[in-house]
Amino acid sequence: MAGVLHFILLLILHCGSFHLISARPDQNTTTEAPDAAFTPTESLFSAGKTNSTEAPTTGFTTGYSKTTAKPPKTSTTTEQLSEDTSKTAERAVPRKDTEEEEGPLELERRSARSVKVTKKPKTIQKKSKLITKKPKIVKKTKPQVKPSVATETLPQCPPLGLESLKVKDTQLRASSYKRRGLGPHRGRLNIQSGIEDGDIYDGAWCAQYRDKKQWLEVDALRLTRFTGVILQGRSSIWSWDVVHTYKVQFSNDSLAWKPCMNGTEEAIFEGNQDPETPVLALFNTSTVARYIRINPQTWYQNGTDGAICLRAEVLGCALPDPNNIYAWQTEPTGSRDKLDFRHHNYKEMRKLMKSVNEACPDITRIYSIGKSYTGLKLYVMEISDNPGKHELGEPEFRYVAGMHGNEVLGRELLLNLMEYMCQEYKRGDQRVVRLIKETRIHLLPSMNPDGYEMAFKKGSELAGWALGRYSYEGIDMNHNFADLNSVMWTAIELETDRSKLINHYFPIPEKYTSEEAFVASETRAVINWMQNIPFVLSANLHGGELVVTYPYDMTRDWAPRDHTPTADESFFRWLATAYASTNQVMSNPDRRPCHNKDFLRYNNIINGADWHNVPGSMNDFSYLHTNCFEVTVELSCDKFPHASELPIEWENNRESLLVYMEQVHRGIKGVVRDKDTEAGIADAIIKVDDIDHHIRSVADGDYWRLLNPGEYRVTASAEGYYPSSRTCQVMYDHYPTICDFRLTKMPKQRLKDFLGKGGKLPKDLQLWLRQLRLRKLRVTTKAINQRRAAAAKRAKRV
Repeated sequence: MAGVLHFILLLILHCGSFHLISARPDQNTTTEAPDAAFTPTESLFSAGKTNSTEAPTTGFTTGYSKTTAKPPKTSTTTEQLSEDTSKTAERAVPRKDTEEEEGPLELERRSARSVKVTKKPKTIQKKSKLITKKPKIVKKTKPQVKPSVATETLPQCPPLGLESLKVKDTQLRASSYKRRGLGPHRGRLNIQSGIEDGDIYDGAWCAQYRDKKQWLEVDALRLTRFTGVILQGRSSIWSWDVVHTYKVQFSNDSLAWKPCMNGTEEAIFEGNQDPETPVLALFNTSTVARYIRINPQTWYQNGTDGAICLRAEVLGCALPDPNNIYAWQTEPTGSRDKLDFRHHNYKEMRKLMKSVNEACPDITRIYSIGKSYTGLKLYVMEISDNPGKHELGEPEFRYVAGMHGNEVLGRELLLNLMEYMCQEYKRGDQRVVRLIKETRIHLLPSMNPDGYEMAFKKGSELAGWALGRYSYEGIDMNHNFADLNSVMWTAIELETDRSKLINHYFPIPEKYTSEEAFVASETRAVINWMQNIPFVLSANLHGGELVVTYPYDMTRDWAPRDHTPTADESFFRWLATAYASTNQVMSNPDRRPCHNKDFLRYNNIINGADWHNVPGSMNDFSYLHTNCFEVTVELSCDKFPHASELPIEWENNRESLLVYMEQVHRGIKGVVRDKDTEAGIADAIIKVDDIDHHIRSVADGDYWRLLNPGEYRVTASAEGYYPSSRTCQVMYDHYPTICDFRLTKMPKQRLKDFLGKGGKLPKDLQLWLRQLRLRKLRVTTKAINQRRAAAAKRAKRV
């Protein structure tokens, strides 16, 4: 009888523990009241953990994906009981001092009764199969508690797109704002202000009033699972405005609002201590809603001058619309190209380049042009039908990306371009096949790998505007090339005889080439690369704006900005237009400006110096020191777009990348040869009438002169040869006009060549030498007779 009573008592205790647990909603399940407008879902951190302003780096350096793991069901008493017993059994096992064995905090919050149930051997035996499976479910659906948030590996939702302009201005509202330039449409992460406060391009949303009732609202346009907020202060060189703490509310109709909770209290999130560093706050429990509000609570007062100003980004996963049965037609798709759309660090970039080389060994070659300050190699992918060799008459083309390490889109586009050209060449795409057979293409995806690694560790949205921009030594490489503009303009001012002026191949000053010069190792490597390969056309890929700029980048009198054209202004405008007009975002007439300048008024192209003064730019150096024409392409408003946006960015730029490469075949090309030997003449000067910029032939005598359609008078000259001129007609075709030259050597040069070889002089050269000697003899005899006559006159006078 005592045994029966003992069994009944244990059964009552067991059931009591079950009711205690079931009375509180499980944190892994979705709880929704019949009239509730909000749906809390899986927590991003363990229960009871406070909000954090530090970002899990892995969540932002890799691509996000929607959470697909479902919480365990709690529909029957048996399932809840088995879950409880399995978890308490796991709780009873002694833990090891390892992170892998560390369980969720919710296991520590179970009641003492539920722990005692695990002592019942009969219950454990009946549910033995469930015990082995349930802990796995718990580990998948709940993150482990670890000392540092940086080790969190849960996938996060991507940004809605305030920074990338995916969120339109009409989706942003605010309780109040000071003026138009500080309206809610300016409350976007990393948005940059103009140099003057008070214009329509200010650097944040700023509330008109200074109280806790101000808010910035974002309309996601559809039900979205919100998971976090990234906050930033005001971008301004005159003001210091940051929000220190804030609250968050959610709504489905913008009328009834529910606060973001931290347990039983309304959550208060930490904001910024400085205006530029982005601070991430992840919600304890993600919430499904359409609207989200950021409600500042404390801010930098600055006496009576402090204002409520912020820039923000919202993290959220859009949920499928159950009423839209044609979602595949209305929702934007990514890319149909099967490419590796994600951010690649140094090792992953090298691995991808190697895979492309292995897939297309006949048309690709990987080589290094040098090393960064920390020893990372600057890898280049060559794509050509004859890799590793310059072919006569085949132009050399290059793309350079990653000069600023935090402007990462160019890096990923070039990696995608490698994959794409390899795939399309194997498929037989005639456009790509023709481009590879007629052009030698060089792709440098990362000129500043040290800076990229710094930005990559912080991740998308958290690197800020400047982290990783500079080299490891703190050098801005776009200002680190030799300033040949000043050398040219100084010579023009001092030289009175314009025939003695040079307009190309300006030598690098000695002070720049010395070891003590403040020149980055990456810059030196690129200059050496330029000098070794006769590039004809190039583009330098940047980020942070949507515009194509062309030389000169430096103003003549060091003015902040001034239109400073080159002698090839018309062709540079053609090059810039070729890229901008085929870019899907730039060519959109309805797009809004990125930051503080509306480039739509300039058709998305601008002279670099007319935008801002950039002394020592790679564009200007390339034009003045080599034969290469180069432009800068600003690819995106967002310097470090999220991995989920890379397929769309590839679609926006794919046609532009191909069209711009095809421009290397515009103009004229040919070979300058010796008329007698048919050997190519190196360093022959190619001059086009009315264009005050010459180019030179390369080692084999071949040259390329980029020109717009038209008729040109072209002259080729070389040391020791008579110059030769001819008229060349440039058509609108995608093929260059062939203009070959055969130069006749001057007799003096021929004589030097024969005397150097020690051979017998030909008869025509012997006759020329005899005539030269007779002419010289007549001249000297005449001079002697004149001196004698003058001496005789003086003698008579004496």
